Amino acid sequence: MGRRLARFAEQLRRELSEMIRTQVRDPRVGLVTITGVEVSADLGVARIFVRCVGGFEELARSLEGLEAAAPFLRTELGKVLHVRRVPELRFQEDRSHTGARRVEEILADVFPEGPNAEDTGAGEDE
Repeated sequence: MGRRLARFAEQLRRELSEMIRTQVRDPRVGLVTITGVEVSADLGVARIFVRCVGGFEELARSLEGLEAAAPFLRTELGKVLHVRRVPELRFQEDRSHTGARRVEEILADVFPEGPNAEDTGAGEDE
C-alpha cells in the first residue's frame, strides 16, 4: 500500500470511528472498535475491520447495523473528506486477534512454565 493510500485509510478510520460513536443511532450497533481499514487501489472499496465488545451474537448484530448505516456514513464522509468519490464501505470482523490467541496457546503448550522457566530454577539442583 502506498503512502497516500495508507494516509487515506488512516483518515477513514479516524473519521468513521468518530461518526459511529457520535452519529450512528442504530441500536444494533454496540461498542465497536475499528481496528483497521484497507482501501482498494482505485479507492472504490474500503474494507473496515471491526472488533466488538461481547460475543458472536453481539458482533453479528453490530455488523448488521453498520451495513445498514453504510450509506449514511458514506454521505457524511463525503462532507468531510476531500475526494471525488467516497469508497463503498464493507464492514467485517477483525480476525487478527484470533490468530494471535492461537499462537499464544501453542506457545503455552511448548513452554508450559513460560519462556523464562529455565532461568528461575537454575540454582535448585545444587
